[in-house]
Amino acid sequence: MKLSQSMRLLGCRSGMSKLSAAVILSLLMTCIGCRPLYRDPATVRNKLLSKDFDAEPKFRIGSYASDTVSTHFLDTDHLGPHGYGLKLSEHNGIVYTCRAGHIDTYHVREMADWTGVLAAKTYKHLKRGDRQFSFKMKEGSPCYVRLTYPNIWNNLSPQDKEFLAYDLSIRLGQYFTYSAATWHEILTWFGYKCTGFFPEFPSAFSWEDTFSNLLGCKIGEQALRDRKNTFSEAVTLLLNKELEELLPQPAEVGKHASDTVRGLWYSGAVPGFVNMKKRNFDSGLDDGLVTPCVVPFVPECGCIRAQAYPIPNLDIVESYGFSIRFEIEPREGQWEIKLECAIDEGWETFKLSAEKSYLLHGFEDAVAREVMLDNWREALVSCRTKNS
Repeated sequence: MKLSQSMRLLGCRSGMSKLSAAVILSLLMTCIGCRPLYRDPATVRNKLLSKDFDAEPKFRIGSYASDTVSTHFLDTDHLGPHGYGLKLSEHNGIVYTCRAGHIDTYHVREMADWTGVLAAKTYKHLKRGDRQFSFKMKEGSPCYVRLTYPNIWNNLSPQDKEFLAYDLSIRLGQYFTYSAATWHEILTWFGYKCTGFFPEFPSAFSWEDTFSNLLGCKIGEQALRDRKNTFSEAVTLLLNKELEELLPQPAEVGKHASDTVRGLWYSGAVPGFVNMKKRNFDSGLDDGLVTPCVVPFVPECGCIRAQAYPIPNLDIVESYGFSIRFEIEPREGQWEIKLECAIDEGWETFKLSAEKSYLLHGFEDAVAREVMLDNWREALVSCRTKNS
């Protein structure tokens, strides 16, 4: 019997009614081999209900890992303390490591902060027993969360609910953040501009972005569990620790590593006019791991291999008896349908724009369907003519 099946039985068999919810919880936690990190509600509240997380993280502008104008290569000795909010203590840029290649500290810090924000938001909803809630990150795409609680939830003691709400919130905050960060890469691949005017396609799935995002989520999760330091203090310590484990190199090594792949991984020298040829599409959705891109033949690194990191998942969430549905709704103005039309010279792409409401209701609403067809008729006829 699978663990998830056995836990569902524990939560719903009538013969278990004589057992207290606390005993059931102990059995569950014994099964999954974990123990509460701590049970002090005051400590939990001080971390996840920090007023810092009431405001969104400050906007940080990242940089390419290419040796181009505006790219700032850093030594790990000059990162500065992490600053949530409007603090100006950070020094950000690109750090090169032997085990993870180039790392964008802008992305790392931003994802750590968003992990804190979304964990705190989830915690509040779990404490209220909410079954659904939503949030938005900087792109404006609504993210919808629907929760199904385990059968024993209402029978748990306040202390056990506190622990579960705390642990689940941090895990879900990390999962939501990484998923939304991956969605951001998808959006920018298809032309989304975060600033409204500066093209971001060159940075979409660029070779350092995905791993930098994942590293930030990991650091944010660990910082929320730190019992001794504030969130920003913990992020500062953990960022240095993680980079040390990945074997960081001096700034000049990172710059030289980027320069050696000029022409192969990228071309151009000015942001907005860089042709990014090397992408890392490994988001971990296939095997649960993200393998970073390391520059080959960096003398200071020898034959050290890239270090893959696991992505956040919902395994523990489900093992606690919860089920979750997480959806991101594309909402970046009008939607587009791309139509590939076969012509004598190969293929020609037509873009068919439509309001979201028409697309969602067009299957059942004849009027909406007719409006879309009227708008698309010229392009569809043109495609058919060229294909004849």
